Amino acid sequence: MTRMRLYLDLIRWNRPAGTYLLLWPTLSALWIAAGGFPGWHLLIVFVLGTFLMRSAGCAVNDVADRDFDKHVKRTAQRPVTSGAVGVREALLLGAVLALLAFGLVLTTNAATIAWSVVALAVSIAYPFTKRFFSMPQAVLGVAFSFGIPMAFAAVQGTVPPLAWGLLIGNLFWVLAYDTEYAMVDRDDDLKIGIRTSAITLGRFDVAGVMLFYGLFIAIWGVLGAQLGLRWPYFAGLAVAALLAAWHYTLIRTRSRDGCFRAFRLNHWLGFVVFAGTAAAFALR
Repeated sequence: MTRMRLYLDLIRWNRPAGTYLLLWPTLSALWIAAGGFPGWHLLIVFVLGTFLMRSAGCAVNDVADRDFDKHVKRTAQRPVTSGAVGVREALLLGAVLALLAFGLVLTTNAATIAWSVVALAVSIAYPFTKRFFSMPQAVLGVAFSFGIPMAFAAVQGTVPPLAWGLLIGNLFWVLAYDTEYAMVDRDDDLKIGIRTSAITLGRFDVAGVMLFYGLFIAIWGVLGAQLGLRWPYFAGLAVAALLAAWHYTLIRTRSRDGCFRAFRLNHWLGFVVFAGTAAAFALR
């Protein structure tokens, strides 16, 4: 039971916000690709697959960042960083979870299987980009958005330009909330030499976050208009814009608590966009 508790802590079992951040845009893409409810099979595959891959990603990320995390108060007691879980043990757990997710993908089609390999490669590469790339959150944005082309591949057998447009828009949302997350640890990250968008943007960090939110909502709005989606979709985007404006009040002073709260509550922004998308297709 002690090991199980450590494993659950490693995969952030009690902190599901990260899973939701992956799940909502993926489900929105599923509904758009299918023109409505995608069927129980694909819904189960993508919901479970999202949870498994996020959990596997947490294990890999903690291994990659273990030497950095010990210098950050918020992350110093993570299982791998503290030594409670060994590196091999964490990687084995991550591999098992990734294989389970791949087993789900195998029940779809060849296109989805092929894109899942690309998604895995990006996810593994992300933690290491903090060492040399000034905006590693952009790489995370690609990794956290790859459920979108995979959803189109699973439904349509191909990835149309629409999917890539949605991915680019969603990438800006990831940049917004992960910059908020990076603002929490900026002082520690500067000391240990990690590169983040919060450090790169400097005094323009708050403006950058709001610009990223605006680009996400604008791109998804334009694509929704081109698809001829009905009013609930745009109502969802409007509520998302209001939530983004509220986040400005949380991060404008750059307090750790405010920035972390804004990050943790971002899944509601993704949820209202999905809810609007599902409702728009339900009214067709």
